[in-house]
Amino acid sequence: MSSNDSNAPRAGNKNLVDTVTNGRAHALGEALEATDVTNIQRDSGPYTVFAPTDEALEKLPKDTLRNWLKPKNKAELISVLKYHVMPVRASGADVEKLAVAKMMQVQTATVAKDGNKFQIDGATVTETDNASGNGAIHVFD
Repeated sequence: MSSNDSNAPRAGNKNLVDTVTNGRAHALGEALEATDVTNIQRDSGPYTVFAPTDEALEKLPKDTLRNWLKPKNKAELISVLKYHVMPVRASGADVEKLAVAKMMQVQTATVAKDGNKFQIDGATVTETDNASGNGAIHVFD
């Protein structure tokens, strides 16, 4: 996989942050805005973002997201956000062929086939190939 992968989704000038914020992941967009990660994901790339829906984030223990958004927890939030980003552009078809995905945070996430969908670290990817100018977004539950 590379930024020149012909199977990877592409879309105009809209960046990853704007694409996430305008989709079903408003809370993720808010988290991105609370960090300097937005500057990276607006201006460079390519990236592949695994974006939890707002409903998925509601499954976190009470006040987890609110605590991450506090300025004193910025480093932890950045680490969490980077765990959801691969530093390459990869289509859903490319990702589901992997056994593990190498994330920006340097850790890996397990990828497993689940019928006609795939899972990333146990979360089912429900929507793939939401394209932006500097990457791709795959939404999970």
